[in-house]
Amino acid sequence: MNTVSFPRPQWIRKDKKCSNPRRTTLMVKELNDSTFSETIKEGVTLVDFWAPWCGPCMMQGPIIENVAQSVGDKATVAKVNVDEAQQAAAALGIQAIPTVILFKDGQIVEQFVGVTQENRLISAIDSAQ
Repeated sequence: MNTVSFPRPQWIRKDKKCSNPRRTTLMVKELNDSTFSETIKEGVTLVDFWAPWCGPCMMQGPIIENVAQSVGDKATVAKVNVDEAQQAAAALGIQAIPTVILFKDGQIVEQFVGVTQENRLISAIDSAQ
């Protein structure tokens, strides 16, 4: 019997335990139910609502990280795992993921459902300034 060996995805460690492919960079804050309201209440904040089992969310993750690097201090960029922060997601009526919401001083400015490209998100942040 022949065995076929496939290359291991980069986000799987050599010890075969999965690490989180959506790890938080220094530029992207990870929010939970207790930190969500405080984070969005002042300034411009872009929040990605996601889950680790969601394929499109895995595609959105690197886009969010690139946006965070591009906008720097102009906006806070964060993510919320809807499985762990159910109250925040329910309060906003999140029914599909990925959903990205742009807030200004705690108010929703714009909402994107599905994978959203980097240039569209940066443009929305620039408009909200």
